[in-house]
Amino acid sequence: MIDLRSDTVTTPTDGMRKAMARAEVGDDVYGEDSTVNRLQDMAAALLGKRAALFVPSGTMANQLAIRSQTQPGQEVIVESTCHIVRYEQGAAGALAGVQLHWVTGERGIMTAEQVEAAIRPKDPHSIQTALICLENTHNAGGGTIYPLSTIEKIRTVAVKHGIPMHLDGARLLNAVAATTLPPASYAQHFETISMCLSKGLGAPVGSLLISSDLSLIDRARRFRRMYGGAMRQAGILAAAGIYALEHHVTRLKEDHDHAKKLARLLQRIPSVQIASQHVETNIIIFDVVDHRRPPTELVAALKEQGVLINAIGGQRYRAVTHLNISSKQIDEAGEIFARILAR
Repeated sequence: MIDLRSDTVTTPTDGMRKAMARAEVGDDVYGEDSTVNRLQDMAAALLGKRAALFVPSGTMANQLAIRSQTQPGQEVIVESTCHIVRYEQGAAGALAGVQLHWVTGERGIMTAEQVEAAIRPKDPHSIQTALICLENTHNAGGGTIYPLSTIEKIRTVAVKHGIPMHLDGARLLNAVAATTLPPASYAQHFETISMCLSKGLGAPVGSLLISSDLSLIDRARRFRRMYGGAMRQAGILAAAGIYALEHHVTRLKEDHDHAKKLARLLQRIPSVQIASQHVETNIIIFDVVDHRRPPTELVAALKEQGVLINAIGGQRYRAVTHLNISSKQIDEAGEIFARILAR
């Protein structure tokens, strides 16, 4: 089966499994798991920050960042289709008591002008803006890379108004692989960054919340306990993250090449509408038009032929490449798409 539903479906490589089996462990709640500590130090150094906190998921990392930098009744500026809005079950309101201010970006990218217009006035009548969140790469935008120049302009606005910034960097290293910019060049503009280990990097579980504010990381650690994310001998999981950072970062470009190849193959199919120039990393979003089958039937027909993808609303579909997908499988998937979508 050629599974293109998400890069979350990756399975640990043999080398990663061996690293997990050899991991030294301790009780991480006491700060005594040396493997977790090493992973946190590695991630912080990679992004040019002082500290990191290992957590079970990207959603938890994002929500800890929000909870640690806001107060109930405040507002957080987000892009309208970002992960925090679409895929985190309303956690910002339920757990942190904050309101999300949606801004509609272009393929997930907000401009500095849009962000500044969304900041509330500091008067006794208005809810107060507490945090600005960006997502890089932007999942629903199609793996869009946030231009560094745009981030810099938004940062200028944030500093002007005294508002901290959080980066949902679940796929930040995909942006790094595509642009060859150092991770710290992005991270320097944010008080907090979340980074996922279980997507393109291929670890089975885990994310990191990263910051240079040690008191903020300590606050997040307390909320991690509150949210049920404090783990004990977590070094077995952290070892997978270390292996991923040591072996799977540079290979992310292979996923991008595979995605662009698949986009070109899809572009040849008359019923497919796709802007191949918008495939910047490992996510392909396309529309199927003039086709009689509803999305559920089309997804089922592709599955029957050996390809898994997700329908994401209307006539739109998403395919994601990852380390378990080879170039040969991309060719095979292209043939299956052509056969099914031509009917």
